[in-house]
Amino acid sequence: MPPAFAGFPPGPNPYTPLPDAFFTSALPEIEDVNEVKVALHLFWLLYQKVGEPRCASDRELLADPLLRRALRRRGDPRPYEERLRAALEGARARGLLLRVRVRIDDEIVTWYFFNTERSRAAVADLLQGVASPETLLEVEGPIANADLSELGELGEGAAHKLSVEIERPNIFTLYEQNIGLLAPLVAEELRDAGERYPWDWIEAAFREATQQNKRKWSYIRAILKRWETDGKGGEPYGAHGRYSR
Repeated sequence: MPPAFAGFPPGPNPYTPLPDAFFTSALPEIEDVNEVKVALHLFWLLYQKVGEPRCASDRELLADPLLRRALRRRGDPRPYEERLRAALEGARARGLLLRVRVRIDDEIVTWYFFNTERSRAAVADLLQGVASPETLLEVEGPIANADLSELGELGEGAAHKLSVEIERPNIFTLYEQNIGLLAPLVAEELRDAGERYPWDWIEAAFREATQQNKRKWSYIRAILKRWETDGKGGEPYGAHGRYSR
């Protein structure tokens, strides 16, 4: 048995503020305890950072000894890396986190942001090329510099190739963002729909279901089948040949 918590020390204690929306909207829907732990750790970690944007990379989190301790769980045979990535992906699919993937030479590094107005603007600037991905390396500091020095023997002052990887959501991401956790029985139907229907139809069907507050795959599937029969916006199904993604 680990030692019991000794209680908070006397006198003023440093604190980390958390938004009420996390407790009222996000937390009641989270089922994975690791996702909760990762979210709380990120609140604490990013609150201590200075400058903008406030974010943390996957390699920073993988090297974090405190987070590693937090995600230890008896009876869970998965390695720490797998538990961490599953928790991050769950929080991202839920809409709690945003992410930006940057290719540094031959390595891809992922940075995570909380889904705030300021972070959404920062991510949009990165994806549109308004902001340079080098700003993320500056935020990460020594870890980024140390890792960059190991990316091949390019010589002092050599330039590294940096580019933001544009991610387009797939049908599974849309499902998790708009409906919830993906059940295995639904996954096969989603895969078939992703191969059968044009991508703009799929996005539009999810959007219509969300606007109607009908967050069910059966409703979205019915929309797609109706468009397949009647056409969508004057465009018949198969107008451009067999649809495939």
